[in-house]
Amino acid sequence: MTTSLDPEIAARQRWMAVLARASAAQISACLEGALALPEAVVLRGPEEGLVMVRGQIGGTGGAFNLGEMSVTRCTVRAGGFVGHATVMGRDGARALLAARVDAGLQDGALHEALQTGVIAPLAAGQAAARAEDAARAAATKVEFFTLQTMRT
Repeated sequence: MTTSLDPEIAARQRWMAVLARASAAQISACLEGALALPEAVVLRGPEEGLVMVRGQIGGTGGAFNLGEMSVTRCTVRAGGFVGHATVMGRDGARALLAARVDAGLQDGALHEALQTGVIAPLAAGQAAARAEDAARAAATKVEFFTLQTMRT
């Protein structure tokens, strides 16, 4: 069953996915060129914990517990907006930065500057890394020919 999301929710999911994949150093480097983030009050965290990672057999089969993964989450209030972040690993600074950027992106006055100065460069870098990985994997692809395929 496919459900359509509110466009605001979908946009927030996209920028949170970019922030979750970025390192603290990458976020900080992008923030140097963008507007200064408002002061933030930490509401929760950064706190470390574990989540259960689920797998699915063949992509469509039965689900199973694959194992546990460490995560860090943080919630802040900045400029009247509440920002949340959950990142893989045990990096509190990364979770705090991502939560502060999330709060800033919800503020209409900061949204465009943060989108162009932080989210767009991070997303472009992540897309380039994915393309490079795909090209490296494609270079190792092997085509097997059998007698059956040669007769067609």
